[in-house]
Amino acid sequence: MSSLRTTLYRDKHNGKVMGVCAGIASYTGVNAVWLRIGTVAMTIAFGWPAIAYFAAGFILNKKPDQLYVDKQEEQYWQGVRQSPTRTAREIRARFRDIDRRLADVETYYVSNNPRLTAEIEQLR
Repeated sequence: MSSLRTTLYRDKHNGKVMGVCAGIASYTGVNAVWLRIGTVAMTIAFGWPAIAYFAAGFILNKKPDQLYVDKQEEQYWQGVRQSPTRTAREIRARFRDIDRRLADVETYYVSNNPRLTAEIEQLR
């Protein structure tokens, strides 16, 4: 399932010609307008980006309709594609925070319940 979200697609729904720039923008998180301007400028200067654009338009698959649930999920997967190690570090930090908060709740509950504290001590 995650490989679907880390693949480059052409985004025909948000695209102007074939959806290649919109797909690259969705993949990287860069504004599609800047990609389009860059593509046009490079095509005027060099010529070969137009060939690459149309080749990508024929090679890339169309973006599936319900690929992301919401905008937040799309931004998360853009972060995964940009820096997987940073994303893994952020997820580990979230789990550490959840673990710390759970330990605080457990400490609060156990400290106010002497019978449960005695049962836990018996198990140790």
